[in-house]
Amino acid sequence: MLAAKQYESEQTDFRGGTVEVVRPAQAPAIAVILPCFNEAAAIGDVVRAFRTVLPTARVYVFDNRSTDDTRAMAAAAGAIVRSEMRQGKGNVVRRMFADVEADVYVLADGDGTYDARMAPRMIEQLTAENLDMIVGTRVAPPGRAFPPGHRFGNQMFNTLVAHFFGRDFKDIFSGYRVFSRRFVKSFPAVTNGFDIETEMTVHALELRLPVAEIDTHYAERPAGSASKLRTFRDGFRILWAMLLLFKQVRPFVLFGAAFALLSLVSVGLAWPVLIEFVQTGLVPRVPTALLSTGMMIVAFLSLACGLILHSVSRSHLEVKRLQYLTLAAPRPR
Repeated sequence: MLAAKQYESEQTDFRGGTVEVVRPAQAPAIAVILPCFNEAAAIGDVVRAFRTVLPTARVYVFDNRSTDDTRAMAAAAGAIVRSEMRQGKGNVVRRMFADVEADVYVLADGDGTYDARMAPRMIEQLTAENLDMIVGTRVAPPGRAFPPGHRFGNQMFNTLVAHFFGRDFKDIFSGYRVFSRRFVKSFPAVTNGFDIETEMTVHALELRLPVAEIDTHYAERPAGSASKLRTFRDGFRILWAMLLLFKQVRPFVLFGAAFALLSLVSVGLAWPVLIEFVQTGLVPRVPTALLSTGMMIVAFLSLACGLILHSVSRSHLEVKRLQYLTLAAPRPR
């Protein structure tokens, strides 16, 4: 369990031989990181809940230009409060991952919807199984906690991610996650808003990192707290970010599909012109012939772009993998 002592050993020279020295191993440092924007109604209770279940952890609240008493409520509850002035959850997560030093990171929202009591179990599984990410899959009855529009969008995007990148995650948009240090410090974090969870998922799939999911209760927001997610606006932003990530991770598939489509259209346009030329020796439909030729040129340009970007993508993947391997795995508790 969390309080159990662990030990490490090393070989030490002693009068021409070696002896094994056994000493208590240092427990992994745990950081709870909470991005917040106008969460004064809930943040105090969230901080106290995590401090209760993880008494040795440091709880950080990164305020994202709140206009209410979020900072004061978090500080009063015992959190370390810092600021990120660039608006957007992705900007806050990027700052948290850069500034906070720990062995294990617990990421949750500051709105009181996630069950802090699950954190010790998630940390235990992460370290015991030497994982890099555990996603807290949200489980809630239909209602205000998980509106039908959000539920449908979540299922749709889960399917798209599985189709584009492989592996079927049940809840790619969950904001409740536990990470190893090597995940956090090798994660580029280039998105700015709610698409950050999609980027985390794709990063894990791209590097084929060991990950797991665990069901966790998802509650309604407390009175006085309002969701910052806008279903259609943020849905389109997430879809666009997913397409950009697909272009970055699977460029040959994308540009190869464009090559195949353009080639088929070009051949379809050229076929009647070619038959007429064979029969009469004339090319009366010059515009169609030029259009077909132009489309075939663009098709082969797409194929060339796909091949080049595939090589670039492989190089980026190798660099990220090597950066990941320079960091130590989570120490078992």
